[in-house]
Amino acid sequence: MLKNMERRAAELTHPADPAAQPDWDDLRLFIAAAESGSLRQAAERLKISSSTIVRRIDKLEATLQVRLFDRLPDGVELTPAGAAILSHAKRMEMTSYELLRAVQGTDTNPSGLVRVSITEGLGTYWLAPRLVELQRTNPKLIIELKCAMESADVLRMEADIGIQFTRPTNPDLKVTKLGRLHIYPFASSAYIAAFGMPRSREDILRHRLVDQSAPQLEDGVAARFLGIDNPEGIVAIRTNASTAHYHAVEKGAGIGGLATYAAVLSDDLQPIDVGFHHSVDIWMTYHPDVRSSTRVSIMIDWLKETFSPQRFPWFRDEFIHPRELRRLKPDGWKVNLVQHMPTIFEVKSP
Repeated sequence: MLKNMERRAAELTHPADPAAQPDWDDLRLFIAAAESGSLRQAAERLKISSSTIVRRIDKLEATLQVRLFDRLPDGVELTPAGAAILSHAKRMEMTSYELLRAVQGTDTNPSGLVRVSITEGLGTYWLAPRLVELQRTNPKLIIELKCAMESADVLRMEADIGIQFTRPTNPDLKVTKLGRLHIYPFASSAYIAAFGMPRSREDILRHRLVDQSAPQLEDGVAARFLGIDNPEGIVAIRTNASTAHYHAVEKGAGIGGLATYAAVLSDDLQPIDVGFHHSVDIWMTYHPDVRSSTRVSIMIDWLKETFSPQRFPWFRDEFIHPRELRRLKPDGWKVNLVQHMPTIFEVKSP
């Protein structure tokens, strides 16, 4: 123990060669490893090999002449020297992103790349089909759509705009509530013909469920509703993907909780009235500096229109039964992008 303390003290007092300059890419890997507590997890996050991150961390330690991590059986732990360097590295990282956003904010060209991160189901079934209409009106705008249940780190510029179910808490971000997503149980007509229509919570226990488990989704919602500790035995399929979840229900694998707007996507899906209803808020987040970029501002305003609860009632705070949504006339919820073009392309301040 005494030798370890002496070694750590030496790490903090032994000066690095002032002529040696750490590579910024190595510092970026160091930050990722420190935040994840694992070289392997950091490598997966950055999409590089574990051997590469080990080699680059070793190189950084040699450059700085300090040991940054203690290697443990289940991961890594910062040394006192590593903890001190981490705070400086993070400040450098944020400054680099501020520089990039400042450059981006001077761009008044309504063309180029806009990166949008969104949850998989919303991105696939709601946003992607409508982006085609936006792109036709502005063909020089390139939309990079990242559909995933993991939230993108907007501060670290993993995306220009994030749309997610968890509300960001960082005060440096601009956060706007777009609407609310209501979840209701559905089953296909084929499933109901084969196994019958459940009429109560107790009936559900004799049926098969399609379950989704993924980041941003609350675990155990169905089990709590059914009053059971574990839904094993009634779950037919469990998946992390919204697309697989939707299609499994649509093809008759079982009963699954889907967004209520599934009622207007498919006439074959039948709502199951057993007293279950769950909802999550939809949040849009971005750094205020990117609002000065014309192309990003176009996208922000268009997203607000595309998720407008006034135009699309399934995004309202109040729950509307799927059967009521089916009675709406299509003209009542389809967006006419040409008609609303002035509002879409007006650049507004945050």
